Amino acid sequence: MSDTSLTSGNSIARQQTNPQQLLLWMTFVMSMVFAVWQALLNNFVIERAAFTGAEIGLLQSLREIPGFLAFTAVFVLLMIKEQTFALLSLALLCIGVGITGWFPDVIGLYLTTVLMSIGFHYFETINQSLTLQWVDKADAPGFLGKALAWRSAAALLGYGSIWLIMSWLNLDYIWMYSIIGGCGLLMVFVMTVYFPRFTIGSIQHKHLIMRKRYWLYYLLTFFSGARRQIFMVFAGFMMVEKFGYSVSEITGLFLINYVVNLIFAPKIGRFIGRIGERNALIIEYSGLVIIFSCYAYVTNANIAAGLYVIDHLLFAMAIATKTYFQKIADKQDIASTMSVSFTINHIAAVIIPALLGVLWLSSPKSVFFIGTGFAVCSLALAFNVPRHPRPDKETLWSPSRTKH
Repeated sequence: MSDTSLTSGNSIARQQTNPQQLLLWMTFVMSMVFAVWQALLNNFVIERAAFTGAEIGLLQSLREIPGFLAFTAVFVLLMIKEQTFALLSLALLCIGVGITGWFPDVIGLYLTTVLMSIGFHYFETINQSLTLQWVDKADAPGFLGKALAWRSAAALLGYGSIWLIMSWLNLDYIWMYSIIGGCGLLMVFVMTVYFPRFTIGSIQHKHLIMRKRYWLYYLLTFFSGARRQIFMVFAGFMMVEKFGYSVSEITGLFLINYVVNLIFAPKIGRFIGRIGERNALIIEYSGLVIIFSCYAYVTNANIAAGLYVIDHLLFAMAIATKTYFQKIADKQDIASTMSVSFTINHIAAVIIPALLGVLWLSSPKSVFFIGTGFAVCSLALAFNVPRHPRPDKETLWSPSRTKH
């Protein structure tokens, strides 16, 4: 056997025994499938189901209900292992996206969205838990930046498939959704067979946990969920409704987004590792205050697109929230706290799209000003993050500490 063959065989063996490779491939599939669903959504619902801001707001609220119920993941873990749960959730996401094109009406879109969302939110919950358990604290910012780059590469592949299938082959939405969902499901099957069952370092609590000392992380998570909904729902919807973006133009905008992330996300991860979570969060939230304020007044389609790309890039710095929690958390708390934090993240997310969808009909500006308010709240909280967080120093100031 040649040295080349031995080297190749050793490389494959290392990948099979490295849980970080599994995390990256699961992230790749999730991003590829979800990116196609997201890129097509606004055009699909407007063209085929005649959605207005009210219907899209309700659809997005329904999409977030499984995220609100993410705390139930800890009970599912009583029956199955986290790795198995992640793969099953990923499969459910692929199935939900794959059948979306077959139900081009209001009720059908609501139902397929909820199905897809159950898989998506359970996967994201367990994926975050496994990442914080399988990746060392020192390596976490760099690895999370790398994972963002994988997400971007997967999304680019998804957008390229939209161009190939819908623009070049001129096939309908139904084929686009079916093909991408089927490809994702096939990749999940391959990962299930290829990778072994990895062990977890610390046995995780199998009950819900909310600790007082995590209060700052909970609040950062809450405002992040509230703010992100405005970006995901209404910034993209504005591009189609106000500026008349077509499917190809929206896809092009998303392509730019992910090329930028592909280039800069690993650098952002390393940058956070150098400057610390406190400074990274202050930079992120200061930028978002400006971006959301600009959304309210923008009248030029190209400027709006530029704001959208910068907005998306700033969200990459949310890595800092995860690494902040990893530094202050007990290892046994991670799985349970990820379940609880996803629910906290989606408390506002369930309500905001529906309420602001109605407000959008009369005042789109007000929707973005509310986003500015959420960013200001997040910025104020970021100043309470220590420069060197650890289990006995979760915050700079806490109400409980003032009593002593």
